[in-house]
Amino acid sequence: MQVFSGTAILYIFTRNWTIMVIMITGASRGIGASLAQAMTAAGHTVLMVSRNRSRLEKVMEQCNKSAGSTLAHSIPFDLNDLADLEQEFVSRVKGISGTLDVLVNNAGQLISKPFKDTKVGEARALFDANFFAPALLTRICLPLMEQSELKHVVNITSMAGFQGAAKFSGLSYYSASKAALGSLTECLAEELKEEGFKVNALAIGSVQTEMLAQAFPGLKAPLEPAQMAEYMRWFVLEGCRYFNGKVLPVSLSTP
Repeated sequence: MQVFSGTAILYIFTRNWTIMVIMITGASRGIGASLAQAMTAAGHTVLMVSRNRSRLEKVMEQCNKSAGSTLAHSIPFDLNDLADLEQEFVSRVKGISGTLDVLVNNAGQLISKPFKDTKVGEARALFDANFFAPALLTRICLPLMEQSELKHVVNITSMAGFQGAAKFSGLSYYSASKAALGSLTECLAEELKEEGFKVNALAIGSVQTEMLAQAFPGLKAPLEPAQMAEYMRWFVLEGCRYFNGKVLPVSLSTP
């Protein structure tokens, strides 16, 4: 018998609850890992993508142990290789599920270095990880989402790339890459709306993750990953009922 938390039970009886298949990138740590745990706890199937195989396997085991069944599935894969290994990636996905309901582009990288000291190769690698990889993954996953009633793509950007938000030295290229992903979100929502897709972005503020510690050593964020994941769980499944083409700030502080 599947055991649900009180929150999940309430969710079941307030919506026509259906088991969803959700792909989450960057799922081996931080917000991605916490979101995978929240989704499997609510009974959803999660395809977890990360290049860190060992950490990914540990999170997957934790998810399945807590859920009491095999709902989390690991796909160890470096998304920077998508252009060359697209068919291999699709085969891995189809080996688990032939359809997707939601894609959460959460994976990202950070360089904290003065603009004048950042090499072109470093900047390009950052844009590959934070912009081109999620863009290509979205294109690849669209056919897998065609039969879904949800068809929700959620891009995880950052307040660092949110227009008008505070900016910080050393994060110029990171902020620019996240801003580009936000702009792509708006464009894809318009381009894909006739096919029933919804594309939104969440610009995340300070959450106590390894990436935050890298950018701001010693800073204590007001939220833990599990707390942010609880909000994201709602948004991933329900946000497309209310939003499309929006880049929404989700932040108590920046940083």
